[in-house]
Amino acid sequence: MSQYSHLSEPDPELPGSIPRIGGPGPVTEDLIPTMRQTMEVLFSQRLDQYKTRLPSDSAYKLEDHTVAVEDGEINVRTVSPTTGDGDGQLPVLVYFHGGGWVFGGLDTNDFDLRILCVDLRLVIVNVDYRLAPEHHFPIGLNDCYAALKWTVENAQKIGGSIERGFVVCGASSGANLAAAVTYRSLKDPFFENHKITGQILQIPVLVHPAAYPPEYASELLSYEQNKDAPILSKELMDLLYNCLNGPPSDPQLSPLLADHTGLPPTYLQICGLDPLRDEGLLYERLLREQGILTKLDIYPGVPHGFHAMLPGMRAAKKWDADLRQGIKWIFKSPA
Repeated sequence: MSQYSHLSEPDPELPGSIPRIGGPGPVTEDLIPTMRQTMEVLFSQRLDQYKTRLPSDSAYKLEDHTVAVEDGEINVRTVSPTTGDGDGQLPVLVYFHGGGWVFGGLDTNDFDLRILCVDLRLVIVNVDYRLAPEHHFPIGLNDCYAALKWTVENAQKIGGSIERGFVVCGASSGANLAAAVTYRSLKDPFFENHKITGQILQIPVLVHPAAYPPEYASELLSYEQNKDAPILSKELMDLLYNCLNGPPSDPQLSPLLADHTGLPPTYLQICGLDPLRDEGLLYERLLREQGILTKLDIYPGVPHGFHAMLPGMRAAKKWDADLRQGIKWIFKSPA
């Protein structure tokens, strides 16, 4: 039994019935179009909930840009504050949305990012990478890496300053991409003078279950323990991995397997009732033991992505407050 099994005990506020992504019955790849439609409705409902919290249009500048990538181009959306103090040289955060590499886009967290931009005085780059299964690994990752380089080259134009702080952030598969681009950047001469100064990993995907290191097998039990968890089940996660179609042991797919030397300060948010729980907790411990600064917030008894689907829960409100504190912490931490 996992030393963290107590974290799976449901939060008293957790509803007895939570929609299952994919609906009843087996989850198969032919259901992807239907699931995308369902996810779009959920994303739209979430945006509606955030409308009343949006700052005024005059408080920020929103722009869409195209970025050249292999065999095409992708879009990125930048949002920067237009009011308050500052000289147009603000810290930069590059954001990769979640959705299992299969769902989501620029609108998934658009309103959240506008609010964070104004509240915390950040320039944010929201990346619309190409999705699986139409685009297998590492296409989406390469798109994110191209967007990261674009950010360095265009930081001043969008009101940002890499020198003031250069952080990557993502949720779920977006956190996987954030961790992967950070790892890749460590040995890239392009980033020698533009180092990533922090990574924010929310409910991250960090190691393919087919590549669990044997020495940590006794610590990686949540994938099975929480296999029938609401929102994200083991069955759905297996499907998402299949859609991505990447080699399980590649450290750019499974960042837990990478050499962690030189990684920047890392903030993590982990849910207790999540198949991915234990890999996030293990990753944090391995970084900490290597002397890397970490900050960790755990949400017992709630499933993967609960904060988006159940924003009225006390735990969801804590999640939002913790994220703000985590962002402040990571920009103040010495890289």
